[in-house]
Amino acid sequence: MSEKIYKVMRGAGATCITMGVISLVVGIVSGILMIISGAKLIAGKSKIIF
Repeated sequence: MSEKIYKVMRGAGATCITMGVISLVVGIVSGILMIISGAKLIAGKSKIIF
């Protein structure tokens, strides 16, 4: 019985680590993309006429 519990806990731990790494990568990539798009907007600010 204990061995089954340890296998389930190991699987849950591995899943949590995997999801954490994926979340970290997605967060970094989206942050970089937001910085790039913001820089493009600031650079093109002079071309906008109201």
